[in-house]
Amino acid sequence: MKTILITILSFTVVFSAFAAGGFSSLEEQMTGKEFSATGLEKLSKSELDALNAWIREHSLATLATTPTAAKTETVNTADNDSDKDQDKDKDKKKERTTITSKMIGKFTGWDGQTVFELENGQIWAQKGKKKFHSKEIENPVVIIEPGMFGAWNLQVEGLDSEEVRVVRIQ
Repeated sequence: MKTILITILSFTVVFSAFAAGGFSSLEEQMTGKEFSATGLEKLSKSELDALNAWIREHSLATLATTPTAAKTETVNTADNDSDKDQDKDKDKKKERTTITSKMIGKFTGWDGQTVFELENGQIWAQKGKKKFHSKEIENPVVIIEPGMFGAWNLQVEGLDSEEVRVVRIQ
């Protein structure tokens, strides 16, 4: 009986956190060590995305009326604000497109703290503690794609089965 009560309380706390601050993926909520300990690193990208989507869909955050609905009503009543919001939405969509560039220098994998400097001037840093080693590649082409919930995933061309979550730092 205590176990059931503790489980219910844990879910309540977790769901309250989701409702208060929006949804964060499992990768964002867990340390690299926790992520590995649960075996989640064994999931493919599509399996992990499906799990995160299921959690998001079944959390209390999606069941409650959010401030976004109220904001939409306000936006519709003011033409100037509506235009500004539409411009912001367009900017967000532009920012969330796939990026293809060459990495500057030698690539041998990622180690949990890897920084990726690209020819286009962008600098991306690894998010999480995932490790991957490969043969040395000089100036490889990288593809950075938007993931779920604002995340970004980097892949090195030719190593299609491996990818790492990254965050742009410049």
